[in-house]
Amino acid sequence: MDQSSIESKTEKFLCPTYARYPLAVQSARGCRLYDFEGREYIDLLAGISVCNLGHSHPEIVACIGKQAEKLIHVSNLFYQEEQVLLAEKLLSTCRLDKAFFCNSGAEANEAAIKLTRRYMNKVRNEYRFELITFSGSFHGRTLATLSATGQEKIKEGFEPLPQGFKNVPFNDVKALEDAVNGHTAAIMTECIQGEGGIRTLSPELVSKISQLQEERKILLIVDEIQTGLGRTGTFWAHEQFGLKPDMITSSKALAAGLPMGALLVSEELAHAFGPGSHGTTFGGGALASAAGLKALEIMERNNLVRQSRETGIWAGNLFEELADKYPDHIREVRGSGLMIGIELAFPGQEVWKSLLEQGFVLNLTQDKVLRLLPPLIISMQDIKAFAQALDTTLSRIRIY
Repeated sequence: MDQSSIESKTEKFLCPTYARYPLAVQSARGCRLYDFEGREYIDLLAGISVCNLGHSHPEIVACIGKQAEKLIHVSNLFYQEEQVLLAEKLLSTCRLDKAFFCNSGAEANEAAIKLTRRYMNKVRNEYRFELITFSGSFHGRTLATLSATGQEKIKEGFEPLPQGFKNVPFNDVKALEDAVNGHTAAIMTECIQGEGGIRTLSPELVSKISQLQEERKILLIVDEIQTGLGRTGTFWAHEQFGLKPDMITSSKALAAGLPMGALLVSEELAHAFGPGSHGTTFGGGALASAAGLKALEIMERNNLVRQSRETGIWAGNLFEELADKYPDHIREVRGSGLMIGIELAFPGQEVWKSLLEQGFVLNLTQDKVLRLLPPLIISMQDIKAFAQALDTTLSRIRIY
């Protein structure tokens, strides 16, 4: 099919839940996407922080093929070698003890919300069920994670939403303190908001969260779905903030492009779950688990966390030079590692469209923020090419 046919069939057969980019991807390799006319694009989005190793990594492709011949799915009624090896490897990267595997970030956050309530109910015997989250956050699209998310636009039309969620202004220490009461069970936060425009937790808020953990025995759920697995220059973003999460949620890059999510928890919290209390048919299946284990091995062998950090620093400096050159166009450059936001001083649709036409795929969030989430293997040459294209684009825009 050609792109026109794909577009028309998409409109005919698929629910209209996405405003799709004017690009039909036929194939992808490394940091390159190819459309149906063979045109090449530099991918600075990585499937929204999913393809950390790039597209169709040969070792991942070989791993999936080999595993598919051995075992694809049997359900979680059985012990599975692939699943336990991945759990062991993933838990070695943090201070938590147990893993629950699922199929997406939303499911991981849903599991965290359920475990929070069950732990307070069954282990602590306390009537504490409320979660506090922050404006601009994004935690998923199930009814519970939608309620936790701090963006009203994605809640529209789904009321009434589940109760037990409080949303407070981002980085507002007093608002957080005022929101805490005897029913508060947990705080759920991203260390760097992705959909919220690459916004980072302030040191003051981090200090207050840690204080509430210690003094009020409030649980901390750190949503690392987009920020984890080397994206921000450390394996987990919370390492840079000194936070000590009681739970970590992960997904996106976890299985190198296959759908997978994970909830990592302490031994104490894990006791709140029991057989039948929660579950998933597909979560942690052999195929996705094998791919996830191979992805972690490649990341470790190739020092991709360090590469993300070093490339991110270099890219940030390059974009800061652009900000100095165009002070009326660029409001701020922010982020960590290869999670970078370039906030424009005006709506960015025209800029985003121009960059796509020049062969660069990236995201526009919060109307004004160019969000870059390239594969961790992205070259400095590709980033420099993007910076030159952005320079050219901004030079044509007049600010009045």
